[in-house]
Amino acid sequence: MVGVQFIMSVALSVLSPVLPLFLPEVGVTAPGSIEFWSGVLNALNFLVAALVSPLWGALADRFGRKTMVLRSSMAICAFTLLMGFSQSLWQLVTLRGLMGAFSGFSAAAIALVATQVPEQRLGYALGWLSTGQLVGSLAGPLIGGLIADTTGSSRMVFFFTAATAALAVLVTVAAVRERQHDSLSGKKGGPGGMAALRSLWRIQGLSSLFLVLLMAQFGVRSVQPVITLFVQELLGNKAALATLAGFAFSVTGLADLLASPFLGKRSDTLGYRKVLLISLAGAAVTTLPQAWIGSYDGFVALRFGAGLFLGGILPTANALVGRLVPAQRRGLAYGLTASATFLGSFLGPFVGGSVAALAGIRWVFVLTGVLFLANLLWVYRVVPETAGARTSDPDKTDAPAGQPRPGPANPT
Repeated sequence: MVGVQFIMSVALSVLSPVLPLFLPEVGVTAPGSIEFWSGVLNALNFLVAALVSPLWGALADRFGRKTMVLRSSMAICAFTLLMGFSQSLWQLVTLRGLMGAFSGFSAAAIALVATQVPEQRLGYALGWLSTGQLVGSLAGPLIGGLIADTTGSSRMVFFFTAATAALAVLVTVAAVRERQHDSLSGKKGGPGGMAALRSLWRIQGLSSLFLVLLMAQFGVRSVQPVITLFVQELLGNKAALATLAGFAFSVTGLADLLASPFLGKRSDTLGYRKVLLISLAGAAVTTLPQAWIGSYDGFVALRFGAGLFLGGILPTANALVGRLVPAQRRGLAYGLTASATFLGSFLGPFVGGSVAALAGIRWVFVLTGVLFLANLLWVYRVVPETAGARTSDPDKTDAPAGQPRPGPANPT
């Protein structure tokens, strides 16, 4: 599944540098329109996915998580293939929205892994899954740019994306095995629809983690629109500005890549809540000083430090979700948390760009650091100390150890 996650992350990120170049081919040529519609196309995918992720999560609990991995991979394959044949802006926008509505790959992949690995290895496994996603998202834009430059056609990148998603389908069919749980809701008459949502929301700490994930993803994404502009502010119009800005952008991902498996493994022994608190504190401490940094080297060093701690936030938060929620409800639970991360991905760049325009670039780092501190306080005060200490019997563990149960796992 780490391999499949890598392949699909390449497929999902390979279009990033190409979309603005493709827009003139579908009739977008007016000044400012390319920037506007490029932003719309990137945001639309996250917004639509946030709305539908709980639905796909509930279906994963009913029909199996591997089925949802295959469904989302095939949907991405089909819609990106059709996007390659787009002749108008509205065809492209419609297909991009449909891809967001029918994808939901990450939530399905996390739910599949979280229901297959031993409970005591959950943080380690999700850390590696996060690594596969990160490596793919770093490689994807580079591959997309190379394909477009080599072939001289932006449309070829869409066709490459479709082929890559098809490869993920084949690997999943051939190599991924899902051990079905007898307690899948569709087979045992568990609550469905709104009843299932209410049952999950009563689990102590779960609704708190929804906000944790939203704020964490918001913090990761909010600075991305301004990094290149900030490097330009630090260095002026140097000849290698694009390369230096790209390095400042990528160094965070490199640190994240190094840290995710390590912190995920440590969270299995130290405790997920403790590692989450350490990661949030480190992210705040390394992000806030970026607002006052005066040199490029210092900025890159702080971006690398931030990446080391950011690598621990999402895997440990997702592991906490897995330990709080019974196995038969994890598809819906990860569908909900995927909505949180998609909302963070949608709101982060929008708010970060707006703050930079209204108050200045440095205030974006202040806002992001303060949000990490607020997230730290939220986890410290609201997420239970005993979160993650559950047994293997889902009927006895709807609440963390030592906490009153909100009700039976499968109420009649």
